Amino acid sequence: MMSNLADMEIFARVVSSGSMSAAGRELGLSPAVVSKRLRRLEDRLGTRLLQRTTRQIALTEAGQGYYERVLAILTGVEEAENFVSRRSADARGTLKISAPTTFGRMHIAPYLEPFMRANADLAINMMLTDEIVDIVGEGYDLAIRIAELSDSSLVARRLAPVRRILVAAPRYIAEHGSPKNFTDLENHVCLAPHNNDPWRLEGPDGPVTLRPAGPLQTNSSEVVREAVLGGLGIAQRSTWDIGPELAAGKLVQVLPDYAATRKVAIHAVYPSRQFLPAKVRLFIDYLADLYGPAPYWEKGAEGS
Repeated sequence: MMSNLADMEIFARVVSSGSMSAAGRELGLSPAVVSKRLRRLEDRLGTRLLQRTTRQIALTEAGQGYYERVLAILTGVEEAENFVSRRSADARGTLKISAPTTFGRMHIAPYLEPFMRANADLAINMMLTDEIVDIVGEGYDLAIRIAELSDSSLVARRLAPVRRILVAAPRYIAEHGSPKNFTDLENHVCLAPHNNDPWRLEGPDGPVTLRPAGPLQTNSSEVVREAVLGGLGIAQRSTWDIGPELAAGKLVQVLPDYAATRKVAIHAVYPSRQFLPAKVRLFIDYLADLYGPAPYWEKGAEGS
């Protein structure tokens, strides 16, 4: 029975991770052993569970039904063990996280100390990058993404809303005036990390698009942030990025009836809801409690 249960877990890991090699890494087994155990399981059941190609693994019809039932069994076993041993309360090992560079520096790094103090057996490996990483292929436990997420095989939990608005420094407004309507932006200096990327905003009459133009070209969002604070022009910024500056009056909102879509949010993305390690669950819960539906960076900026 225990051997059968182990084969079920290997099968479920292969499906959730998308490959035998990834499942093997999670379980500490070689791909050859994983393949052998899967063949043994299929031979015992007398049916093919997976269609294998050089590029991907797909469930057969029988495999899909078996997978759903196996998950229920494994979840029940895990809950029973957690009830007895309380292992679910402990975070151990290394938690590998990917996060956007600026957001990670501003809103994750300053809050790691209390989390790590509360979980003394846990080490954290946090990689900051603005590129979309392959969570499974590169061995990440989770990634923080600021986006309107599309359908994928990954699981996402919304951590906080994103409010993205148009702002300028009082100095710029004093020198150039404030735009009275959306078309006025064509007569202003508009700052963007990539001048070929349009601003897509929601206004009183629906969605509008502007391709920002100005004397500054940069691949850095942080350069744009400093430029707008310095009074160089108007920029589209998230309140998580400039909340304190809005509250202090160093920046003011322009055209308050226009903002980027609210479909964009801050998410924690991870490979699978099943077999979720305690270290991942606890860190996601920590961030969700830290930010919440009314994040701290909005305080003092709500009316901006």
